[in-house]
Amino acid sequence: MRPAEPRDAARLLVVRPGSGLEDRAVRDLTELLRPGDALVFNDTKVIPAELVGVRVRSEAVATVHFNLHKRIAPDRWLAFARPAKRLKIGDHVRFGTVSEAIVCEMAGLDAEVATKGDGGEVELRFAFSGVALDEAIARHGHVPLPPYIASKRSEDARDRADYQTVFARHDGSVAAPTAGLHFTPELLARLDARGISQHFVTLHVGAGTFLPVKTEDVHAHRMHAEWGEVSAATAEALAATRARGGRIIAVGTTSARLLETAARSGTLQPFAGETDIFITPGYRFRAVDALMSNFHLPKSTLFMLVSAFSGLATMRAAYAHAIDTGYRFYSYGDASLLFPARA
Repeated sequence: MRPAEPRDAARLLVVRPGSGLEDRAVRDLTELLRPGDALVFNDTKVIPAELVGVRVRSEAVATVHFNLHKRIAPDRWLAFARPAKRLKIGDHVRFGTVSEAIVCEMAGLDAEVATKGDGGEVELRFAFSGVALDEAIARHGHVPLPPYIASKRSEDARDRADYQTVFARHDGSVAAPTAGLHFTPELLARLDARGISQHFVTLHVGAGTFLPVKTEDVHAHRMHAEWGEVSAATAEALAATRARGGRIIAVGTTSARLLETAARSGTLQPFAGETDIFITPGYRFRAVDALMSNFHLPKSTLFMLVSAFSGLATMRAAYAHAIDTGYRFYSYGDASLLFPARA
């Protein structure tokens, strides 16, 4: 599976609750939005967060796959391990080959299993710290393609560009803010010429965002916290947009969740810190007037969010239409432009 070429050639399903559905393309955003509107993008950058390591325990060795999902210290990451049953606290894991380590001590990457939690989650304490660790992960890591892509083919050089937005700036995500993948420099320039402003927030996306809800009681589902920031300048600019009658369009559920976190007091405020906001039907949106999003897995927290925004019945109908008319789903798929359900 590959993304549309060029990126803004992807299909766009416009969803207006109570007014039907409209089949368009992402490049049509210049017509679908109004001068004075504001687009909000997540400028996080995906790191090569998938690592394959060898567990060394006495004479016994075993290969284990890790997906880093949250940095908790300069030398420590939380990760999902598979198969986690091969690991115990105190185990030593080596990433890279023994021959690499002999040639250059810095070529290898070692870690210790510091803690082990539920659901295959472990804490890795690396031998390197800070920038040195970042560089080592970049050497040994792979693009963390979603399972429905990775199960069909291996990561290649093209994915290093395809699975990154053109405006990615800040390292830290283990999954792409996929709605942002549809934008090209040419489309951004045309939106700017149309008078549609562009603003950036940062939310480092963790793998936990995409985990399915398995609890019978939706509200018992535990969201993994992610770090995000809305700067004072961005909060002020978006408030001015609203004051002038413009709309705030969140590009992606990650941008939407961060904006809603920053607006929990009722008005959008600067924010920097962890958020584990879980938006389900019945939630009252405070900061987002329209939402651009890809098509998500059923029973996911992301589908719950878009259903909270446009209404469950509306989104079920929209997804049925998307399936019937051949829209592409998930990370490299097509997109939707959602407007809010009427109160």
